[in-house]
Amino acid sequence: MQAASEILDEVIAAARNDGPPADAIVTRYFKTRRYAGSKDRRAVRELVFRAVRRSAEPPASGRAAIIGLADDLPELAALFGEERGPAPVGESDERSQAGAMPEWIAKKLSPLVAPNEWPALLERAPLDLRVNAARADRDLVLAGFPAGEASRISPWGIRLPADSRIDDHPAFTGGLIEVQDEGSQLVALACGAADGERIVDLCAGAGGKSLALAAAAPGAEILATDTNRARLAKLPPRADRAGASIATRLLNPPNELTGLADWAGRVDLVLVDAPCSGSGTWRRNPEGRWRLTPERLERVIALQARVLQLAAELVRPGGRLVYAVCSLLSREGAGQVDEFLIRHSSWQVQETPVDAGRSDGAGRLITPAYDGTDGFFVARLGRPC
Repeated sequence: MQAASEILDEVIAAARNDGPPADAIVTRYFKTRRYAGSKDRRAVRELVFRAVRRSAEPPASGRAAIIGLADDLPELAALFGEERGPAPVGESDERSQAGAMPEWIAKKLSPLVAPNEWPALLERAPLDLRVNAARADRDLVLAGFPAGEASRISPWGIRLPADSRIDDHPAFTGGLIEVQDEGSQLVALACGAADGERIVDLCAGAGGKSLALAAAAPGAEILATDTNRARLAKLPPRADRAGASIATRLLNPPNELTGLADWAGRVDLVLVDAPCSGSGTWRRNPEGRWRLTPERLERVIALQARVLQLAAELVRPGGRLVYAVCSLLSREGAGQVDEFLIRHSSWQVQETPVDAGRSDGAGRLITPAYDGTDGFFVARLGRPC
């Protein structure tokens, strides 16, 4: 409890100051405390994330978060004042308030995400794998994971318990699988990538969706781009392991289009997995509720609109643009596409070829409660010939 309180102090500070994620803070904490056994580390980690999930807003302190958690767990309340543990709770002590959603964020959620769905946004996520369809059959790979099951929607997916480790599994080292949430797999599936196409993954990051596209269409020419050198640098070794041919290109804002002049107007498919609030991934990063502010949301919405405009310049006549955000907020999803279509009235909404989610404006909204995946909005738009 005392260790969890100390870690939570760092998590709260990081959330307020754009610091490292909670996972990284926990890992760093124990690197300097190697005397802690594996059971202790798991117990501390569990307390930290239970406290984060419990509080919609950042608590006053890590101690306040643990006191609030003890209000729900009497077995914890009895341990205050124990040797090496937290000091006894006094009348002046603050405690965190339980809640799933900050009120201002709740007002911006898609109408499809009703309050009865909120608890699912914070449940601990399972570990999802994507089988490399270009090199392996899912059923054969699944046989190597006794605790696994085929994903419900994605034809490429395998679901494992949350605590599973696969780093040293032969299927992983041999490039037959990648860690990828089923919702993210469905975004790649919605692209309908085909051999012979020219494809740009415009906000590729470390390349998870680029790899999925390459597996779905090994004969496609794929260019993965990003403005973050460190993230993009992770893709080539992943592509080598998967046996995928993917070119990468670092873009320099604010002149990204200059760096893509040779692809402008010549691309069959542009995937925009845009920077966003991350509200669809709170199962994995529950402190994301603490990091998001109205000002940050406005900045990311403006960035999404700019990236969409850049993507439109790349699509050839008759080509398509797939827009996705791991967000459940209307303005980032359906609202963003509505604004794009106002600016590009000749573009057409295409049916999203994914049997998942619910219709939300011009696209589909995939949610933890309804689909059992991370939350995503995805829409497919066609440029007229």
